[in-house]
Amino acid sequence: MSISRREFLGTTALGATAGPLLAAKGDKAAMPSRVLGKTGARVSILAFGSGSRFLKYDDGQAVEALTRALDGGVTYVDTADDYGKDHRSEMLVGKALKGRRQGIFLATKLSDRDGAKSRRIVEESLKALQVDQVDLVHIHSLVSMDDLAKIEAKGGVLEQLQKIKDEKLTRFIGITSHADPEALKAALERHDFDVTQMALNAGQVNMMSGKGGMVPNEAMKTSFQQLALPVANRKKMGVVAMKVMAQDALIGQTSPDKLMQYSLSLPVTAVVIGMPKFEHIDENVKQAKAFRPMTHTEMKQLAVPLSERNKQALDRLFADHVDA
Repeated sequence: MSISRREFLGTTALGATAGPLLAAKGDKAAMPSRVLGKTGARVSILAFGSGSRFLKYDDGQAVEALTRALDGGVTYVDTADDYGKDHRSEMLVGKALKGRRQGIFLATKLSDRDGAKSRRIVEESLKALQVDQVDLVHIHSLVSMDDLAKIEAKGGVLEQLQKIKDEKLTRFIGITSHADPEALKAALERHDFDVTQMALNAGQVNMMSGKGGMVPNEAMKTSFQQLALPVANRKKMGVVAMKVMAQDALIGQTSPDKLMQYSLSLPVTAVVIGMPKFEHIDENVKQAKAFRPMTHTEMKQLAVPLSERNKQALDRLFADHVDA
């Protein structure tokens, strides 16, 4: 499936779906924030990713890294039960958030597809994070329609997460995907998730240059931007963009700040980025604070050549990528 130029422009319009940018009045250095869809929560446009990049730090440095991001104005923290052995990422996040949980939106993910195990795993996550409740539990890394069928099965993880939400172990439920836009589109259409997280970057747009500007590229598999994102926007779900730098595959072809700017110019709430060096944290915080939306023309000028060179390879990369 591909889309028209008008539909592409619709997905790039920064409007009410994403929520208006907000900085503290009179404070030019404040971190902009947006409302996370129908959750009503207001969060920073830069989210801290606590996955493989975070786990490159030793334990002390990891706590210091997250503390540095929080001090810079980041209020959305993203982790998962399988980031590191025995909930290591969640334990490090818990240490960093101890005493400063107020005002932080805390999201984790449930990786196992066995509904019978889900409550125990979520309880282990809460213990590691040193909290009684998280703000959001995502179903982690939807990879196919067959995978969606497992998630939706009677007694499966989705049904169990609804019970966990009713018991107030989490405020909201979401789902993530970087592998299959068709499957995520189906999941979002069938279920009223509060939030979704998907791969959204300037190198995976299903368009190419042609006479009259952007035209559909039938040779390319469709993208999350053009297939799943409009569904999430229509249903007023909070949207978090991930893989904005395509696991660094796009670095060198354009600058990291342009890649962040592109994804934040889509109708999303925030971008989640892994930052394995302190200087990455400082630079990304700086760029988030200075963010201005790209124009449609600027977005096309960046996305068309990057997608023509990279999309098929990136689709293959993320189809097999283990997000852990």
